[in-house]
Amino acid sequence: MRFDGSTVLLTGATGGLGTELAGALAGRGASLVLTGRRKDALQAVADRFAARAVVADLADPADVERLAEECGDVDVLVANAALPSSGDVLDYTPAQVERALAVNLHAPVLLARLLAPRMVRARRGHIAFVGSISGKAATRSSALYSATKFGLRGFALAFRQDLHGTGVGVSLVQPGFVRDAGMFAATGAKPPAGMRTVSPAQVCDGLVRAVERNLCEVNVAPAELKLLSAIAGQFPAFAERVQGRMGVERTLNDIVTAQRDAR
Repeated sequence: MRFDGSTVLLTGATGGLGTELAGALAGRGASLVLTGRRKDALQAVADRFAARAVVADLADPADVERLAEECGDVDVLVANAALPSSGDVLDYTPAQVERALAVNLHAPVLLARLLAPRMVRARRGHIAFVGSISGKAATRSSALYSATKFGLRGFALAFRQDLHGTGVGVSLVQPGFVRDAGMFAATGAKPPAGMRTVSPAQVCDGLVRAVERNLCEVNVAPAELKLLSAIAGQFPAFAERVQGRMGVERTLNDIVTAQRDAR
């Protein structure tokens, strides 16, 4: 799959990482359709990259279906939108829980379901999900966020197998701690001791590689975080002890405080 000459739907375009992705995809020659909930912010990004803007609230299934109808001709879906959703689940109202599940998991799954049939008929297309290393390794104060990212990872890997041989690829891109833009950067928190960050450009490069090479899973993270997340997938109790020694709790507390203040 090549971006040049392709129409790409990018969700979460008004976030820091979304804007970076929009720039990277436009630079590859893609014709962009950008979506977000805030009209003014979305139009500003769309104007910057000569893109089409479609306002939609991904927490509303009816809006997701409308978005898919208005963007039914896209060749590539980049499902990037997500809510932070960190903190103690007991601090979330039922409505907040439902919104996090809707935006982070239900919306990308539903968009993939609605947009894939046309791609299959054309025998050309790609669906790329932007997940998180939190979809491989659970940590304290991330139960809700991890639930959505674990679910997204499971869907992406299985859906890829379902579409094998149709000409439509499915990829999952999972960043670690991203500096300068995105959810983690917005909190101002410092990564755990000995843990490096990655740049927005590295995430964009990972996304481009995933789509153009039809890669299954691309983990955009330093070697130490890739290793820890792999261990956590097999030995979660051991990983929990390692996280405690690394000072992960301090980082998580900083993230939770910043995100709670922003809600």
